Amino acid sequence: MAKKRESTLVRQRQIVEAARKLIIKRGSEHLTVSRIAREAGISEGAIYRHFRSKTEILSFLLDHAGSSLLGDMALQSAENHTTRETIRDILEKHLKAIEKRHGSSFQVIAEVVSFGDKKLNRKAFDIISSYIGRLSDLLSAGARQGSVRADIDQQAVATLIFGMVQGLVNLWALSNYSFGLTERFVPLWQNFRRVLEKG
Repeated sequence: MAKKRESTLVRQRQIVEAARKLIIKRGSEHLTVSRIAREAGISEGAIYRHFRSKTEILSFLLDHAGSSLLGDMALQSAENHTTRETIRDILEKHLKAIEKRHGSSFQVIAEVVSFGDKKLNRKAFDIISSYIGRLSDLLSAGARQGSVRADIDQQAVATLIFGMVQGLVNLWALSNYSFGLTERFVPLWQNFRRVLEKG
């Protein structure tokens, strides 16, 4: 029974990864169960043994994207840095992973939202809100620690940080990956950190 469960989890991961690759390569409008099956190297019937619908695959994909984003934040936050360094390290880690895989949780979330499914949109909203909330918590910790200005609106600044990264990833994808994400991020962060520094 444990072996069967493990095999189911492996197959689900393969299907979800195939969906992620297709979304990044072709966009959400071209995502179909038959294309997912071809990308995963299995039959459509095999997909329906693990997922009831394309929407359920996308829901799992969002869960994975959210876990990846928020898990990275938890790991980096546990290290002993000032808060500004922690935020920078989190963002750089995300951008390096995006460059390596030519695709990201940020892109997946944006593409899934374009389907217009209310439940998926709500899930995407919750993931983004959690991400911004974690950034806001880090900024609050930085204000208490003295490494971040205490007079900023932490929620607003956390939203700006999210928007900066999302915008950079969108530009990179639209340019057909023609520039280095982490390279382009460095001057952005150097300018943005002035917002955070105590005067």
